[in-house]
Amino acid sequence: MSQSQNIAPRLEASLNVAPTPQNTPLDTAVLANRPAVAGKTTMEEIGEGEGDEGVEDEEAGMNPASFLAQNPALLALAQSKFEALVGRPSGYLESLPPAVRRRIDGLVGVQQKHSVIEGEFQMAILDLEKKFLEKFKPLYERRVEIITGKAEPTDEEVEAGKKAAEEDESEEEEEGAKVEEIKEGGEELVGVPEFWLTALKNHAPIAETIADQDEEVLKHLIDIQLTYPEGKPPGFRLHFTFAPNDFFEEKELTKTYYYQEQVGYGGDFVYDKAIGHPIAWKEGKDLTKKIEIRKQRNKATGRTRVIRKSVPTHSFFNFFSPPQPPNEETLEADDVDDDEMEELNAKLEIDYQFGEDFKEKIIPRAVDYFTGKALQYETDFEDEDDFDLDEEIDLEDDDDEVGLVV
Repeated sequence: MSQSQNIAPRLEASLNVAPTPQNTPLDTAVLANRPAVAGKTTMEEIGEGEGDEGVEDEEAGMNPASFLAQNPALLALAQSKFEALVGRPSGYLESLPPAVRRRIDGLVGVQQKHSVIEGEFQMAILDLEKKFLEKFKPLYERRVEIITGKAEPTDEEVEAGKKAAEEDESEEEEEGAKVEEIKEGGEELVGVPEFWLTALKNHAPIAETIADQDEEVLKHLIDIQLTYPEGKPPGFRLHFTFAPNDFFEEKELTKTYYYQEQVGYGGDFVYDKAIGHPIAWKEGKDLTKKIEIRKQRNKATGRTRVIRKSVPTHSFFNFFSPPQPPNEETLEADDVDDDEMEELNAKLEIDYQFGEDFKEKIIPRAVDYFTGKALQYETDFEDEDDFDLDEEIDLEDDDDEVGLVV
């Protein structure tokens, strides 16, 4: 099957799954930057040749690309027409002799067997992750014992830590790492206070989701663990363990990420959905909502009344109420707003990335985020020279933001 024929079903299938880095639909804007196909006439070539007959005025001989650039409405129309052509059969396969077409069908059959093996490969990797998690588990248990003060590190562990620090001595602590000031208050400190709060605030995207009011709760965060649910579909589960606090009843909050059972076109798992944990907030302690107080005046009587309305607000704990991918009914509805769908897709992709970051970065290397060492190896952000330092960004009114902020 040719690429032109294969794009259409891939785009159609992408509407039924959550957008991820593995299955994000093709951005047709790149069509404008594609090189000309050999043997095909490009827009730039039309009307540029010398000796064009019948072209007497300058406007008639204008480069079509320049003409479109000066007419945004016409350009938008042309782009929409080009987008409509993406994925449509070119007719090339149909023009081939039957014997050649039969061979191509055979090649597609061979590729299908390759896809089956890719699925087996990903499942084998998942099984390997589960196996090695069991090896890591004693280390994570030891980590939480030291963090909570249930145990002190051994001399051997301390020496190993000092040796590792000496090896990294040439690398300065990354500027911008936040190590929270711990106030003793005349009491002996137990374990490592505010360990996870500090680690999370040193992961830049997650730090953006932490509101000031969240910090009091995150100081009670004891541990973050990873498990793998049994059965199908495959996925992983995050466990957030809290000490008793004044905000919610639970000792543990969970969030489970599920993959689709079939691997994606590139041979990787594709996210399907995430299931959060309804939090039993204590009275007046819900950090994901705020109360807006408004006054209304009766035009007839002149009397006023006070209306209190609960509205969503910016909080790390929105993480446990993840956005849900659209279902078929939503996609088929005539009143689906493209902007709303685009916003939902962006939220889904951000949420999935956070899940990956907890699984692949924060849980295995929590102490490196606490000390700031991990910031030296982050590749999600460009160098400072790549930012426009003259551009001002209004960071006020953060409390009015809704959901995750990245």
